[in-house]
Parts: sequence; C-alpha cells; structure tokens
Amino acid sequence: MKGLVIKNTGSWYTVRTEDGRDIESKIKGNFRLHDIRSTNPIAVGDRVDIDINKEGTAFITSIEERRNYIIRRASNLSKQSHIIAANLDQAMLIVTVNYPVTTTIFIDRFLATAQAYRIPVKLVFNKIDRFHGKEKVMLDEMINLYSSIGYSCSKICAKTGEGIEEFKQELTNKITLLSGHSGVGKSTLINLLLPGVNLKTGAISEYHNKGTHTTTFSEMLPLPTGGYLIDTPGIKGFGTIEMEGAEVAHYFPEILGHIGKCRFNNCTHVHEPGCGVLQAVNEKKIPLSRYKSYLNILKDKDGTKYREEY
Repeated sequence: MKGLVIKNTGSWYTVRTEDGRDIESKIKGNFRLHDIRSTNPIAVGDRVDIDINKEGTAFITSIEERRNYIIRRASNLSKQSHIIAANLDQAMLIVTVNYPVTTTIFIDRFLATAQAYRIPVKLVFNKIDRFHGKEKVMLDEMINLYSSIGYSCSKICAKTGEGIEEFKQELTNKITLLSGHSGVGKSTLINLLLPGVNLKTGAISEYHNKGTHTTTFSEMLPLPTGGYLIDTPGIKGFGTIEMEGAEVAHYFPEILGHIGKCRFNNCTHVHEPGCGVLQAVNEKKIPLSRYKSYLNILKDKDGTKYREEY
C-alpha cells in the first residue's frame, strides 16, 4: 500500500495512506538508500510503500524517487547527512535580525543548499514589531541585500498578525517547509495559521539571546486552504554537505553570473589573477557578506565550521 510520510519521531514514522488512514510504521531491517549516507533514510514528505501487519502497524518496504529534498550535515556525525524534508514546492526560512540573531552566513548556507537541490526559498522576516533604530536599519539592509539577488522577502509579525494574510496566500496548495533557528517564532506562526494545533512555544534566553527547542520531531500539517506546512525542530547551525570545490559558486546566483569573466576555467575565485568574481566583489557588484559565505562553505570540508554560531 502506498502512503505519504507525515511525521517522523526518530524511531517511528506516521504514514498517511491513500485511503486516509494514519499508520504507525517502521523501516524494515534491510532497508537502505542508495548513495546517501544519512541518519534518517526516510524523511517527512517521502512517498513510500508499506506492508500493514495484523497489529495495525506497518513496515516501510520502499521509497519512491524524490523530486527534491533539503539536506544538512548531521549534528552528531559530521560525515553523515540529515534529510530535513522531501518533495517540497518551496521553503520559507523564518529570519529575525535579533531575538535571536540570524546571521547572513546561516541564511546563505540554507539558500545555497536549497539552490543545489532545486527548492525555491522565500525569506520571511518575523518579529518586526520589536525592531527600532539600528535594528530597523539592519532589517531593511538585509531585505535590500537579498531582494537585489533575486530572493523574495516579506515582513511579518506572528504576535500581532501583521503580514499574515499575505503569508497564508503564499502557502495555498503547496508543500512548504518552515525552517529557521529555535526562537524565531515558527511555533507561534503555526498556531496562528492553524489554531487547533496548539504547538508549544518557548521564550528567548535574555542572557544568550537564543531560542530553545520546542519542536522535537518533524511533521506535515494539512492547511485548510490546501497543501501542507512542514514543521521541523529549530536549526542551530547549518552544515553543508555534498557540496565542494567549483560547484559551490553555482549555488550563489550573483557569483555564477561573473564566472564566465574569469581568465582560468578552473578558477576558485579566491586568489587567481584575472578572476571576474573577485573583480565584481571589489566593484561591489557582489555583496561582500555573500562572498564571505561562499569562502566559508569552501573551507568547510571537514565539517567543523558549521558547528559555530552561524
């Protein structure tokens, strides 16, 4: 029987079958994914085949080919990956310029990974009611930065409801991943969109200015307007994986546009003479923060840099 994985608690998966039943399922012992070393071979959003047993639970026997997925380096094993979600129409990255801080390096790592796996991303700046003075200037600068590259940006306040109606419209009939740091307001936002869900929300530490995990598993939540919202645990650091060397530049659209101007075909855009990318950085055609993020990913082959607070 075929079904959709709508929840992953680590050891069990909830599979919604084509006839509308939710079946608690486990992976069969010999189940393996080809060519992917992952801590979770099945992810929310996967379409699978299951065998239901007489107790009413099931084994997942196979997985359909994914049209896309978003992946990061596993937090416990640096040489393995963790698949966040699969078969997405879009991702919404919830960003706060403070309370807690979302850095451009974290944003850029998420964007580059989504670009690599062909997932459209929109940046959603939350808690806009809290920003004044320098923080308001920083908010506007970040929106101008990413809008100029071609990324869609919007401003919302989950607390007051500002911008929520427009946000709802963007979710209609789509499978959307909601992601971001712990504390950026994902659970508050979901409670606003789906009042019956009643997700637990957490406070921001005044000392560390960081959020605490309130979501401990991944889940697909059906939207009344059609489509699904995928809620996942907050991400502390976003470690890139399966992304090295020359290909990294291809996941930064504004860098990609200048690669053809480089003198050497194998240019790394770090130190070579006649590099069109370096010239564009010097001429401020490529934002310096984005170029620094590019270098940061290039240096991350051993999987240690992502552990820092990006």
